[in-house]
Amino acid sequence: MEKVHLIAIGGSAMHNMALALNEKGFIVSGSDDEINEPSKSRLLKFNLLPKEIGWFPEKITKDISAVILGMHARADNPELIKAKELGLKIYSYPEYIYESTKDKTRIVIGGSHGKTTITAMILHVMHYHHIETDFLVGAQLTGFETMVNLTKTSKYAVIEGDEYLASPIDRRPKFHLYKPNIAVLSGIAWDHINVFPTFENYIEQFKIFIDLIEPNGNLIYCSNDKVLEEVCSSSSNTNISKWPYSIPNHEIINGLTYLIDNDIKYPLQIFGNHNLMNLTAAKLACNQMGINNQLFYEAIQSFTGAAKRLELVFKTGTFNFYKDFAHSPSKLKATTDAVKQQFPERKIIACMELHTFSSLTEDFLNEYKNSMNLADEAIVYYNPHTISHKKLKEISSEQVHTCFNRKDLIVFTKSEELTNYIKTKNFNNSVLLMMSSGNFDGVDFTMLANELKY
Repeated sequence: MEKVHLIAIGGSAMHNMALALNEKGFIVSGSDDEINEPSKSRLLKFNLLPKEIGWFPEKITKDISAVILGMHARADNPELIKAKELGLKIYSYPEYIYESTKDKTRIVIGGSHGKTTITAMILHVMHYHHIETDFLVGAQLTGFETMVNLTKTSKYAVIEGDEYLASPIDRRPKFHLYKPNIAVLSGIAWDHINVFPTFENYIEQFKIFIDLIEPNGNLIYCSNDKVLEEVCSSSSNTNISKWPYSIPNHEIINGLTYLIDNDIKYPLQIFGNHNLMNLTAAKLACNQMGINNQLFYEAIQSFTGAAKRLELVFKTGTFNFYKDFAHSPSKLKATTDAVKQQFPERKIIACMELHTFSSLTEDFLNEYKNSMNLADEAIVYYNPHTISHKKLKEISSEQVHTCFNRKDLIVFTKSEELTNYIKTKNFNNSVLLMMSSGNFDGVDFTMLANELKY
């Protein structure tokens, strides 16, 4: 029986990999110097939680067939050093995903935004129609036990292709390792500046990704994104078919979005131009797998969205509260615009957290200019301790004001002061939108919703 060891088993993708391999029948072990929830409970449930926290080179033995290295580990990790000494096969998790799916049709979804939603849409449709597939997705999805699934029998592998680095010893972007048969690119907006210091360097990663599409493969891309349009149309990979997409025909009636195709209206549980383009990308990918438009529309009507992607926290007849993963400038604009179009008669109160390395970097802050102008009221929160922890240069509230280019912007640096301010407002005929890749330093959104006035 195959034996696999995961270094940094507690990570979001890594612990899901452990669960998937355990389900596949492998003997799974792992280590980490920190394991938090929900990883801890999920590993414990399947008896995969390490007995002790830390790194233990004695766990690395000759009978291990594969060592999978998580991004959280360092290049001088003692277990990694031992694995090298023994000459064991060492994979980053994207390398291992490719190794497990190299004989399948790989559908890889890349882009600076919308990856998780498009992946979730494709998986929802396949699940609805009982089509077995391997997958890797960046969020826990309703109806799926894990974020990673690896089987011996499926024909397909649906993979969310993150552009961040593969591992501490493999500095390639993850999506360069998957070699798609069907590739989806949703857009290009500069991100991860600690790895890609210039926009040109960032764009280059997408050009390389396109060149890695398998011969006779397909490239599905958003033609509304002018940078992406130029990258895709000028690609030197001539052995692929290209499928541009845009915003589909639709209308909004009483706060509900309908997709229109051949004069038939399909009610959706999602909304916003960004999501509608994501839906079109998912449809084109499904078409390549033999799922026709009618079957796609039948399934997609019950799709409610991926976690924290315009996820509804609470609503009444006159108030909606959403949380969203948006944190980069392009995502802030797209998400705020979607809410504004869906609820044109309501006041939009948008609150975002500067949380990622890029967003807290002094030079990158200028990219946020005008990104929250569509909101009726805009609030920015950041924690100076997070900046210190990331070893970045301090930023001031005045800098944030200047960079966002909005005179009435409200800035908070303490989570409690932010929530207390929100609780003072009357949200009748309003939408509250809270956007972050974090959680505003521990805000319980459900509890907050119960304390609001509306």
